[in-house]
Amino acid sequence: MAGSEVRAARVYLRVSTDEQDLTRQESIVAGARAAGFYIAAVYREKASGARPDRPELLRMVADLQPGEVVVAEKIDRISRLPLPEAELLVETIRGRGARLAVPGIVDLNDLVADSAGVARIVLEAVQDMLLRVALQTARDDYETRRERQREGIEIARRAGRYTGRKPDLAHHRRIVSLREAGMSIAKTAELAGCSIAHVKRVTALHRARKALAVPTS
Repeated sequence: MAGSEVRAARVYLRVSTDEQDLTRQESIVAGARAAGFYIAAVYREKASGARPDRPELLRMVADLQPGEVVVAEKIDRISRLPLPEAELLVETIRGRGARLAVPGIVDLNDLVADSAGVARIVLEAVQDMLLRVALQTARDDYETRRERQREGIEIARRAGRYTGRKPDLAHHRRIVSLREAGMSIAKTAELAGCSIAHVKRVTALHRARKALAVPTS
């Protein structure tokens, strides 16, 4: 429509591991378009929501422009961080002049139908309260899962069944390929979605295996 304001959205999709699939979340993109938003970019991440250093999340925040909307399937896609860190992340997004659109807290239709005056103040206060509760719930769920995992490991260890966490071989191969292609450790960590320390460990392990594979004369 001539003279109408273009509303831009940046869509953030996240799962925790390489084995999980982002396909189900792709419908969010179509939903945002159906609500009348121009999709400025889609950010796809395979990393834990409890990590503050997710490369795609940080890239999205850096890309944000005033007036844009961050769209996610659920709040735990954005954050499973401790509440103070989660609130800091949200404030950083808002500090860029952007807003969050998360089902159950604020959706795209709410953003399109802007309120004013007292109604706007009340709506924003309610949304802030719901957001705080949702962020804390996401963190509590993460902590509960971790505790259950620890309990399961301890039970298996006592029974002599625990063999340790199996390495993600596909992820290791990707790290090795990036390093052998000449990528720096820092760039490899960014592209592989892991820590610098993890890149160093995998690289050292790969070199050790290569050394053992070389026949001695």
